[in-house]
Amino acid sequence: MPTQARERLLDSAEALFYRYGIQAIGIDRLLQDSGVGRASFYRHFESKEALVSAVLARRDAAWREMFDHILDACDGEPLALFDAMAARYAENDFRGCAFINAMVEAADRNSPWHQIAIQHKNALIERIAESLRAAGHTDVKKQATQWVMLLDGAVITAMREGHVWPIQEARRMAAQLRDQSDASS
Repeated sequence: MPTQARERLLDSAEALFYRYGIQAIGIDRLLQDSGVGRASFYRHFESKEALVSAVLARRDAAWREMFDHILDACDGEPLALFDAMAARYAENDFRGCAFINAMVEAADRNSPWHQIAIQHKNALIERIAESLRAAGHTDVKKQATQWVMLLDGAVITAMREGHVWPIQEARRMAAQLRDQSDASS
């Protein structure tokens, strides 16, 4: 049963942190929500910070897998990422990017949460660059970085505006950047 307790802790923490914020959720709430005892918690995680790091690492792995599925379903078209984010925004539980949220809550660039979020964003840039390169585009690192900037800004703006149009506009801008880069090559 130890694996089940660990998974229940991770599941509860991921849902609660995403919905309410990392700082807003204490150990007692995590234990209550997961149904795991305090001793079991500390057998799996030395601290709440270690749990947060495990949640973010797990979410990163799931995100990378999801992006690969999106690319596979769209013949490698990285613009489909914007479509997937627009669809995700339409879901009732959307609270923005968990990695941006973690960076904001951590504030310290040297914190483990911030570092995991940075690694996630860098991996996303690399994956977009790979898909652009595979499609024959040029200047892919710069474009991929710009796309992630557009996506991050669009997600935050969509949250502020309460509408999906910023993500749709970011998609249009990303396509325009790609087309301009190809035309100048």
